[in-house]
Amino acid sequence: MHINSDQHFSKIAQELSVRESQVRATVEMLDEGATVPFISRYRKEKTGSLDEVAVAAIRDRIHQLRELDKRKESILKSLTDMEKLTDELEAKVLAAETMTELEDIYLPYKPKRRTRATIAREKGLEPLANKIFEEEVIDLKSLASDFIDSEKGVESIDEALSGARDIIAEWINEDQETRSQVREIFNESGHFKARVIPGKEEEGQKYKDYFEWDEPINTAPSHRVLALRRAEKEMIIFLDSSPDDELAIHSLESKYVKAQNEVEDQVALAVKDSYKRLLKPSMETEVRMTSKKKADEEAIRVFAENLKQLLLAPPLGERNVLAIDPGFRTGCKVVVLNSQGKLLKNTTVFPTGSAHQKVVAENELKQLCSQYDVNAVAIGNGTASRETEAFVKSLGLPKHVLVVMVNESGASIYSASDVAREEFPDYDVTVRGAVSIGRRLQDPLAELVKIDPKSIGVGQYQHDVDQGMLKEGLDDVVVSCVNGVGVELNSASKELLTYVSGLGPQLAKNIVAYRDENGPFASRKDLMKVPRLGAKAYEQAAGFLRIRNARNPLDASAVHPERYSLVEKMAKDRNCSIKDLMGDVGVRNQISLKDYVNGEVGLPTLQDIMDELSKPGRDPREKFEAFSFEEGINEIEDLKIGMKLPGIVTNITNFGCFVDVGVHQDGLVHVSHLADKFVSNPAEIVSVQQKVTVTVTEVDVPRRRIALSMKSNPFGEDRKAKANKPKKKTTNRDNRREEDAGGDLQQKLSQLKGKFKM
Repeated sequence: MHINSDQHFSKIAQELSVRESQVRATVEMLDEGATVPFISRYRKEKTGSLDEVAVAAIRDRIHQLRELDKRKESILKSLTDMEKLTDELEAKVLAAETMTELEDIYLPYKPKRRTRATIAREKGLEPLANKIFEEEVIDLKSLASDFIDSEKGVESIDEALSGARDIIAEWINEDQETRSQVREIFNESGHFKARVIPGKEEEGQKYKDYFEWDEPINTAPSHRVLALRRAEKEMIIFLDSSPDDELAIHSLESKYVKAQNEVEDQVALAVKDSYKRLLKPSMETEVRMTSKKKADEEAIRVFAENLKQLLLAPPLGERNVLAIDPGFRTGCKVVVLNSQGKLLKNTTVFPTGSAHQKVVAENELKQLCSQYDVNAVAIGNGTASRETEAFVKSLGLPKHVLVVMVNESGASIYSASDVAREEFPDYDVTVRGAVSIGRRLQDPLAELVKIDPKSIGVGQYQHDVDQGMLKEGLDDVVVSCVNGVGVELNSASKELLTYVSGLGPQLAKNIVAYRDENGPFASRKDLMKVPRLGAKAYEQAAGFLRIRNARNPLDASAVHPERYSLVEKMAKDRNCSIKDLMGDVGVRNQISLKDYVNGEVGLPTLQDIMDELSKPGRDPREKFEAFSFEEGINEIEDLKIGMKLPGIVTNITNFGCFVDVGVHQDGLVHVSHLADKFVSNPAEIVSVQQKVTVTVTEVDVPRRRIALSMKSNPFGEDRKAKANKPKKKTTNRDNRREEDAGGDLQQKLSQLKGKFKM
C-alpha cells in the first residue's frame, strides 16, 4: 500500500485554511522532535507565523490521518490473507476518509463470531436468500420446500424462510450505503430519552431533571450528555439513544421493499429484523460513542480554557509571605516563606479558640510578620477561612501587609503527594498544605504545575470524560502557559522545569541535581554541561529559560541563543553595548530591521527580538490586585435575596459560571444571568479568577445551592419575562409529540427519500 503524504498535507491545509507549505514545514519539524511552543515561537519563517493553536491542530490532525493509514494497512493485509482483495475493494479502502467509513467497507469481510446468518448458510439456505432478495421467486412455498433437509436441521418451510431472512438481514446490516443511511437518521433524528428507574426517585434526586427527559441528540449540550450518561451509569435512569423506530424502518423498506407480494413480505420482515436486531444496537452504540466523544472534547475545551486562566492568574511575585491553612478544632497551620518560597518557620495558632488562645495567636502572628518582614498574609479559603481572615484583619498589621484569600483547591492533593514528601520529608501534610497556599499567592503557575490538573477543580464532569484525551489536552495547556511565561532556571522546581519545551521529567531532574551540586547557572551555555542534555534539547529549551543577572543580559530574555550574534551585530552597528540597546529606545529606533533579514531570519523573528529587547524577560501575566469579600457574610445562612456582593469567578461551564462570595459554597450565575444581553458562550463574558459583583437571587440552604446574577436588574427583568411568557399548554411534551408524529414522520421520510434517492 502506498500512502501519499502530500495528500495529507493538502487535506490539512484545506481543513485549517492555511497553505500546504505551512503544513509540510510544521509536520517535518514535529517529526524531528520540535515542540509546539518552540515551533510557534522560534520558527515563524518556516511556518508562516502559525500560532500555537494552529501548530497543535496540525499535530493532532496528522496523527489522526496516520492512524487511519495504519488501519488501512491492517485491513488490506487481512483481506489479502483471506484472498478477498480486489482492485476495486483496495481502491475503496484507500479512498476512505474516516474510520467509520473504513470499518463499514471492511464489515462484510471482518471475521466474526458464529451468527444466525452463519448457521443458516451452514444449512444451505443462502441460495434461497439470494432468490428472495433478488425477487426471482414465483412460487415461494414451492421453492422454500426444496430446502427442507432434516440432516441439515431444516424441518419446515417456515424454518427455511426464517434462515433465509437471517441471511438477508445480515446483508442489509453489512451494506455500506444502508449503514450510512441509518447513521444519518440516528444523527439527525435520534433522541436521548430518559426515565427514572422505579424506586430510584429518592436516591437520584440530583438527577431529578432527567427523570422524564427527551432531547435531540444532535443539539444536546456536552454537560447534559455527560450528566445523562453518569445518571445511567449510577443506575438512576434508563437511557435510550435512538430515533423513532417507525421512521428508520420505513426508510429501509423504501430502499428494499419494491412491491406488495409474499416475496417482498419476506424482505420486509428481514428489514425489520435487521434494523431491530443488528442495525439499531450497532448504531446506538456508535451514536453514543460519537456524542460522548463530542461531549468530551467540549468539556475538555472548557476545562483547558479555565485551567489556562487559573495558571496565568497574576502572581504576587517575590515577596515574603505568611500563609495560613485555617481550621477550628485543630487550629490554623501557619508557615512563613521567603521571597523565593523557601520555608522559614512553621507553627500552629488557635484564633477561633479560647480567649487565651486568641491572645497567644495575636501575639505570635504579629511577631512573625515583624520578624520576617512579611509583605502579605495568604489564607486558604476552606473551613474557618472567613473567621481567620477577620481575625488577621483585626490585628492592626502595617498597611503595606496585604491579607489575601487564596483558593486552596488541590492543596490537599499536593500535600499528600510524592512531590511534597520529597520536598518536605520532615513535615506533615498540614505544613505542606500551608506552604502550597503561600506559594500559590507568590506564583500560581509555579505551584499549580505540581498538582494533577484535573484535581484543581476548574472543569465540568472531568472524571467522566476520556482520561487520556483529558491528560493530553491539559498537558498542552500547562506546557503553553509555562513556556509562554518563561522559567527562572536557578529557582525553578523540577516539576516546573518538566514542562519546559524539550526537557521532560528526567532532564528536569538532572538540571536540579546539577544546580544543587555546582551552584546557580551563570549562563544558558552552562546547560550543555548537564548530563544527557544534548544539542537538540538545548535548542528546544534555551529560549524559554531565564537567568536573572547573568553576565549576558540576553540570558534573562526570550531571545534565543541562536540569535545572540544577530543582536550583537545590531549593537556593534550602533556602536553600543547590548545593555545600551536594551535600555535605550532611541538607539533601537535607529535600527532598520530590513537590514538584518537573511536566509534564516525574516521580519517576524526580528520584530520579536526588538519587542523582547524593549521589555526583556517581562512576565506576560497581569499585575496582582488584592481582593476582599464582603465583611460579615461568612456562611450561606448570611445570604439574603437581593444582596449585592463582591465575588471571584472560580469555574466556567457552558451553562454559566460559579462565583465564590466567601460563604464556603460557590454560587451559580446561569448563562441567562451573565449580562443584560444574550450570551451564547460564558467565556466571552467572564474568566477564571475575575473579580465580579453579583446579586443573590435564590438561596437553598438545605441543598447548599446559591443562584446569582450579574444583570443590572435581574428581578425586574424576570418579572417582565414572566408577564410576557405564553401560557403553558395542557398537553405534555410526549402527548404533543404523539399528536404530531404522523406529519413529522412523513416529512422526515420525504427528506430522507430526497437524500438517499429512495
